[in-house]
Amino acid sequence: MKIKIDGWRAHITFSSAHFIPDYNTCGRLHGHTYAVHAAVEGEPDARGIIMDFSALKQALRTVAGELDHRVLVPERGELAVRGTGEEIEVLFRDKRYLFPAEDCICLPLASSTAENLASYVLQRVQEELAIPANVSALHVGVDEGYGQGAWVYTRCGGAP
Repeated sequence: MKIKIDGWRAHITFSSAHFIPDYNTCGRLHGHTYAVHAAVEGEPDARGIIMDFSALKQALRTVAGELDHRVLVPERGELAVRGTGEEIEVLFRDKRYLFPAEDCICLPLASSTAENLASYVLQRVQEELAIPANVSALHVGVDEGYGQGAWVYTRCGGAP
């Protein structure tokens, strides 16, 4: 059995700026309003519940809140990222970006693609959420516009 949270309808969204170096027009600084979705597979417990919707939505909102109104800066990959405490400098080939540190979130990613953001959000949701034993899989999706996004999942220790 599966339960789902639609981030657009549940208002679990964040707006952020990013760029994807070496990828045509996406290499320029731009922004999106993203939505975060989740699906949980498992067997209902004795109460008939796979997972508490409220706890799942809260975990998704916490992670979305961390990313909201930030410049998404990937720390891995081909970018040179330097922080001075007050500023974040990002270098890529002949481009140099300088941002106030408080406006950025540095992510342990090679790039800020929807695919990589979905993996990051999944990891953070797992850190925020106590996953019940009856849950067999957790899926997370990140849209960078309505109907355009990436999904990732992990198997959990629960029911097959």
